[in-house]
Amino acid sequence: MELKWLVCVTLLALGILAVQAHDMDEDNDADDVVDIEDDLDDGIEEVEESKSETSSPPPAPKVTYRPPIPTGEVYFAESFDKGTLDGWILSRAKKDDTDDEIAKYDGKWEVQDMKETKLPGDKGLVMVTRAKHHAISSKLAKPFVFDTKPLIIQYEVNFQNGIECGGAYVKLLSKTPELNLDQFHDKTPYTIMFGPDKCGEDYKLHFIFRHKNPKTGKYEEKHAKRPDADLKTYFTDKKTHLYTLVLNPDNSFEILVDQTVVNSGNLLNDMSPPVNPPREIEDPNDQKPEDWDERPKIPDPDAVKPDDWDEDAPAKIADENAVKPEGWLDDEPEYVADPDAEKPEDWDEDMDGEWEAPQIANPKCETAPGCGTWQRPMIDNPNYKGKWKPPMIDNVNYQGIWKPRKIPNPDFFEDLEPFKMTPFSAVGLELWSMTSDIFFDNFIICTERAVADDWASDGWGLKKAADGAAEPGVVGQMMAAAEERPWLWVVYILTVALPVFLVVLFCCSGKKQPSAAEYKKTDAPQPDVMDDEKEEKDKGEKEEEEEEEDANEEKLGSDADLGSASQEEEEEEEEEDRKPASEEEETVNRSPRNRKPRKD
Repeated sequence: MELKWLVCVTLLALGILAVQAHDMDEDNDADDVVDIEDDLDDGIEEVEESKSETSSPPPAPKVTYRPPIPTGEVYFAESFDKGTLDGWILSRAKKDDTDDEIAKYDGKWEVQDMKETKLPGDKGLVMVTRAKHHAISSKLAKPFVFDTKPLIIQYEVNFQNGIECGGAYVKLLSKTPELNLDQFHDKTPYTIMFGPDKCGEDYKLHFIFRHKNPKTGKYEEKHAKRPDADLKTYFTDKKTHLYTLVLNPDNSFEILVDQTVVNSGNLLNDMSPPVNPPREIEDPNDQKPEDWDERPKIPDPDAVKPDDWDEDAPAKIADENAVKPEGWLDDEPEYVADPDAEKPEDWDEDMDGEWEAPQIANPKCETAPGCGTWQRPMIDNPNYKGKWKPPMIDNVNYQGIWKPRKIPNPDFFEDLEPFKMTPFSAVGLELWSMTSDIFFDNFIICTERAVADDWASDGWGLKKAADGAAEPGVVGQMMAAAEERPWLWVVYILTVALPVFLVVLFCCSGKKQPSAAEYKKTDAPQPDVMDDEKEEKDKGEKEEEEEEEDANEEKLGSDADLGSASQEEEEEEEEEDRKPASEEEETVNRSPRNRKPRKD
């Protein structure tokens, strides 16, 4: 057992020494890097050449990028792989009701590669600046009209630097005569707004559409319910994520992230506020009657305060049974002037008044039960009842909680096809963010799910495959983590090497068997001889036991035969004894002397 503990302590010490040695090596490398490089360049090259064939890891599978091509009819498709902003219009508008210094949409947009791209040649639209208003838009190939086909909008976002506060949502700009993309701003009418947004710890995935009131002609924003899924990872992992909105003619919708549904519902039931207003509303002119009684309980009007109820009795009274403790110092105050205190030299009685020493606890009271005037402690008054109140009883006049009456809603309408929204003719990004370098890519607007899936496979799918091919395995990740945090080597030793070593130690630490030479020296029987002798001894003992059992059975049998023979002899002797007697009786009876005279 002492050996095992020694091994554990030794391994732990080795781990600590490894960490210290790693840190010392880093310091030495920082001081002597120039000399080492000058002296060992040739040696390193030779070692690398000699080990390149054996120690180099196999290359990761290469993923070749090709710009995605739509496989069907699309209203808009943009991969930015041309490297330019052709077809996109930068806004030159100003926000209303904002200071001139920050009102301009002067944020920068550029087409760039991702910072840590695994697909050379795959470019995207990057919002370069931070803390500025950004707006950019592009026309569709043709306006989208909501009729009998679904609407599918899909695009990619990568928060390359994370995200503090800002959005990455897209707006589908309504087709209107006034639409001017050069003046695209926050008040420009849109049909749908969709995409991620975050500020603080509030992670959102917007789906908002503007619904036109058929009675008034005014538009009102309708917000989809919040998804139940946890969205935080999509904002923090610095990976490219695919956002998809599918809107069907039957008013159903689906929101997907990375081709996984995170929210779904119906435009008629799952939007806030609802698309259709209620049929009835509360009458705003209705007023509660003055005699309306909403009290479920009232004080009992027939209750009378008892005669012995004393409302003036105090809640606490002095304990009459209390006795002053012995040794109580009545004439000593609890606090006295500090005898060691001295008046400060700069004390001015004219300005500061008469100086008085500070008060301290009376040292005489420390050993006494108390000082000053003794007073009886206060206890609860058993006769205290407080202010009398009549008991509460059910109110026979209770009418319930008053509510205004319902009247028909004058603004009621019923739109059973909210899917038929305002057509849109452009797509735009109008954003403010406190984080720079937000990456957008592979926009598509179409009506067929297969077309969107093919587009995603050729764009986002390649990014995902490239990232997966470039990621190291579990061992590689552990080694990389240990290089950044050397103390992890101790953890690895304790969690992997130490248990394995202890298992081997326990399994191989059994009692050592003596060798054949040792048996020969002492003339002691070897294990195989001992086993043979033991088997023969056991066999002989077993045979002796069987013979003893047979002998006992034979003895018992002979005893039984002897007993039966003696019993038969005794019976024969008794019969022989009885036989002469019977013969003598018969003889006597036959003699003439013993015969009875015959009666004539």
